[in-house]
Amino acid sequence: MLEDEKSCSDIITQLSAVRSSIDRIMGVIVAENLKQCIENPSSDPEEQDREIEKAIQLIVKK
Repeated sequence: MLEDEKSCSDIITQLSAVRSSIDRIMGVIVAENLKQCIENPSSDPEEQDREIEKAIQLIVKK
C-alpha cells in the first residue's frame, strides 16, 4: 500500500483489520485450549487449575 501511495487512513484501516483478525484467531485458539482443559481434565487438580488460569490470563491480557 505504501508503494502504491495509498492514503494514511487507508493503511491504518487495513492494519486495524489485520489486528482484529489476529485477535479473533488468538481468542479461538485460547478458547479451544480451555475447552480441552475442561473436557480432558488433568489427573492433578492443581495442574488443572494452573492450566485454566493460564488460559484465562491469555484471554484477559488483551
